[in-house]
Amino acid sequence: MTTKTTQQKTLKGTVVSDKMDKTVVVAVTRFVKHPKYQKFLKITKKFKAHDENNAHKAGEKIEIVQTRPISKDKHFKVVTK
Repeated sequence: MTTKTTQQKTLKGTVVSDKMDKTVVVAVTRFVKHPKYQKFLKITKKFKAHDENNAHKAGEKIEIVQTRPISKDKHFKVVTK
């Protein structure tokens, strides 16, 4: 039997919203080079992440890691350091 190991996705971003209970919205920004025009574009995507203790507030820089689906939209949890 072969064991399948998967690398969990780890992303760094800024907390945009902390208004929900045990959930924060994290904006993750990345640079992507346009295939035709070779210009770098700043792309921002928002992820909902599980924050068990409601410890993080808007504006904080945090790290999130991919996990099993917690709800319809939440597939990440906050890494506490």
